[in-house]
Amino acid sequence: MTVRPADYPPPFAAAEAIGPPTDPADERIEVGVAVVGAGPAGLACAIRFGQLLEEAPELAERLGEVPLAVLEKGKQPGSHLLSGAVINPRGLRRLFRGRPQADEFPSFGEVQGEAVYVLSRSSALRIPPPPTMRNHGNVVVSLSQLGRWLGEQAEEVGATILPETAATKLLVDHGTVRGVRTGDRGRGREGQELGNFEPGSDIVARVTVLAEGTQGYLTGAAVEQFGLAGQNPQVYALGVKEVWKVAKPLERVIHTMGWPLRASARYREFGGSWIYPLGEDMVSLGFVVGLDYRDLELSAHDLLQELKTHKLVRKILAGGERLEWGAKTIPEGGFLSLPRQLHAPGLLICGDGAGMVNVPALKGVHYALESGRLAAEAAFAALQPGETPSRVGALGTYDDAVRQSFIWKDLREVRNQRQAFGKGFFVGGALASSMTVTKGRFPGGARATEPDAEQTLLRSGRAESYPAPDGRLTFDKLSSVFLSGNKTRDDQPNHIRIAEPVPRDVADLWVHMCPAQVYEVGDETADGTVSVKMAPSNCVQCGAITAKGGRLTPPEGGSGPEYQRT
Repeated sequence: MTVRPADYPPPFAAAEAIGPPTDPADERIEVGVAVVGAGPAGLACAIRFGQLLEEAPELAERLGEVPLAVLEKGKQPGSHLLSGAVINPRGLRRLFRGRPQADEFPSFGEVQGEAVYVLSRSSALRIPPPPTMRNHGNVVVSLSQLGRWLGEQAEEVGATILPETAATKLLVDHGTVRGVRTGDRGRGREGQELGNFEPGSDIVARVTVLAEGTQGYLTGAAVEQFGLAGQNPQVYALGVKEVWKVAKPLERVIHTMGWPLRASARYREFGGSWIYPLGEDMVSLGFVVGLDYRDLELSAHDLLQELKTHKLVRKILAGGERLEWGAKTIPEGGFLSLPRQLHAPGLLICGDGAGMVNVPALKGVHYALESGRLAAEAAFAALQPGETPSRVGALGTYDDAVRQSFIWKDLREVRNQRQAFGKGFFVGGALASSMTVTKGRFPGGARATEPDAEQTLLRSGRAESYPAPDGRLTFDKLSSVFLSGNKTRDDQPNHIRIAEPVPRDVADLWVHMCPAQVYEVGDETADGTVSVKMAPSNCVQCGAITAKGGRLTPPEGGSGPEYQRT
């Protein structure tokens, strides 16, 4: 029997995340601009808007006591941020142009050297870095540390940051976005009000900027509500990362491809690893795999553990200690999966939520920063006397600016490269090389993508080759979740939606896929399907379940990981 996760949709509709304001008018919280998400895009938007308000005190006064508020579902900016990360500093320098902060952001310095390897189980063949992966002039950072620093810069120019605040509904009234509603706090597992219960609030704004990052909850609802979907559906990858303290400094950035992934098109396995130096005594190590894979026993977490047994990686980690762990999805659809329009009346969408990631270059942070900066400028223009952000097209200057930016140019040139690897590693690599040389002109056209959940599943016994956890080099999922600093209450309502019962293959897929051991196969039913047990308090909000047939919804504000160095 052919089984696809998409055939078992979760009990969820995007309309749940859309609605008009419900608080009485005199109880609503009024702000000028509401930014959802304190990641690179949201904080860049806040910083640029604050910079502009410094030169326009009359507008600041008109916008009231809170000209701009940033809602962050984590404990603080940076809590939920995870990336490799080697970034192109262009976005930061444009954001702080002419200001001392342009070169003061926290980093581990410029890339001093790089190496790319094609791995087999027992060998490592070094190859010249593909043009898209060359990192001269780029900078190694911890994205969670960068997020905290950006939050400080935003507050210095007047932004109000609201941590532990989950946005659970996009407020839409008569075709215009009016703000967001925040989630309740202090509910029990069955939704009952506990002693510390605090109801959510309507936060109304003249402009709402969605900068939620990958798998944006309100972003997906807005795309459906306003008919903004791009030419291709979005597809995702899952990255699992560890930070290690090591005995010997690493003097170059390393990328690998090949093993432990399989090259055959039958499996649709696409991805690779990174190893980056974090100063003299730490390294960042991670593995990314596209979620359009078919083998239900594939596990990004276990692939990373397997990778560490390779002699190349084992040597780097020798005598070291694992300090931190985390996981996150990455939008990989590229140019053809961008929303056809990045605005609606009263609304702007930017960063990873819009899918602004260059997969061949392994870069997205500088696009998020630039899109946030451009969103701020569009919002500022639409708030001038004689204009209103709710007018149809008033925020269209944002789309124009993005199309004229390096974001658009870069993503267009690699528009078909991710799709090419659906034909397997070797054919995909050859096609990607030709696309790089011709800047996307060959083979031309627009290659289609299929949603990750629509891939048919197969079982190959892959899990038998994963190494057993030894607590020194390789680790299980539960000990890894502990190192994420997860702050989710055990007794809060379940924020994960899945269909039940489901075929055993779908249940097994979710068990292996989840890096945080949230899912467990339950009892078999009379028709041969199975129930699925869940431990939602383990969830690190990576978003993989949404890509593979379920639905992640916002948990209580302040839940999830507390990343420090990811």
